[in-house]
Amino acid sequence: MQLQNFTTAISSFFYKDLSIQDPKNWKEAFLLFTKALEKVKKKKVVLFLDELPWLATKRSGCIQMLDHFWNAHWSKNNNLILIACGSAASWMLDHLIHAKGGLYNRVTKRILLEPFNLKETEEYLLSRSIRMSRKQIAELYMAVGGIPFYLREVKKGESATQAIDALCFTKSGLLSEEFTNLFYALFDQAEVNYRIVKEIAKSGNQISREKLIDAMQKTSGGRINKRLKELEASGFIRCFIPYGKRRRDRYYRIIDEYTLFYLKWIEPMHISVEGSYWQKVANTPAKSSWAGFAFENLCFKHLNQLMRALGIHKIAALIGTWRYLPKKGSKDFGTQIDLLFDRDDGVITLCEIKFSDQNFVVDKALAKGLLLKIQVFEKHFGTKKQVEMALITANGFKKNIWSEDLIQREASLQALFS
Repeated sequence: MQLQNFTTAISSFFYKDLSIQDPKNWKEAFLLFTKALEKVKKKKVVLFLDELPWLATKRSGCIQMLDHFWNAHWSKNNNLILIACGSAASWMLDHLIHAKGGLYNRVTKRILLEPFNLKETEEYLLSRSIRMSRKQIAELYMAVGGIPFYLREVKKGESATQAIDALCFTKSGLLSEEFTNLFYALFDQAEVNYRIVKEIAKSGNQISREKLIDAMQKTSGGRINKRLKELEASGFIRCFIPYGKRRRDRYYRIIDEYTLFYLKWIEPMHISVEGSYWQKVANTPAKSSWAGFAFENLCFKHLNQLMRALGIHKIAALIGTWRYLPKKGSKDFGTQIDLLFDRDDGVITLCEIKFSDQNFVVDKALAKGLLLKIQVFEKHFGTKKQVEMALITANGFKKNIWSEDLIQREASLQALFS
């Protein structure tokens, strides 16, 4: 069928829809295209292979013939541009970007198509006459991310809650079953990759490589490494090393908003509630807990905007997270830093990220906890730099006696739209 489609396109473009005999394989198909190219030597031709991983199946010989014809014929043709596209990012990396055969180092330009950020999401919705407050856009983004294909389903006049209910909690909703379809379309070993993201989500969206391997019941990490690279290349997870740790102390977190939302809310429901489920859980502790993780992810995806809001964008800095777990039996306090900036001007900015629907208030208990974080960090990180605390909130915070001397910098959700 793919060969027939290819022949139809050649017939339409080069031969004014005249009937052409279908090739038996990709060698004949590309030879047909090569001969057709000779007819239009003075015209620019773009050969766009959409979803190449689906064309180049294991027994098709497509990638081998692409290798041969590019090197033997097409690369010498100045009027030809070849564009290969594929949503299976790991396949594209293995067979094109990092190809070891005849296509090694043949790629002249790479385009990584990424989701919209918050500002681009706002502009896209406005282009469709959909007006939402930035708080509403952020709530929508934390559930479905910046994928235009998903955002296109939002209807004029809907609130974020209504849009999420329609997309995720109705049987006809685009995202009610999209997750399973997506994984099986992208990955050969979808079940393994699915288990990996479930384990990361179950651990509070942060798990070490060692614990992940144990959870997957594998004695060796060799086979799981490729699955992790696939998920990372496809934008589902991200590998990070807690600040001050060694490279082997790798951790993983889910960065795809829809994946995190699906595993937490959609999968457990099995679409047993129609229509207004998201509205019903709006004020529950479970939603508040999820929103905290999702807002933290949002901040990590908008670090440039965040640094500008904190007033440190002109200072070179190393960025990371940090945690201290005391040994069993120790009287030391453990702590975790959501985000830190180790700056070249002799200051380390520790960031506390808090999500709330109202203006956030730093009370006596929280102030005591934040002071303890600073003390634990200074003691166990072993730095001579000045350490300061910054607060990042969804809706700003009310200054009081507890925050006055403690919070040196602040940023809110609005800053992420810059």
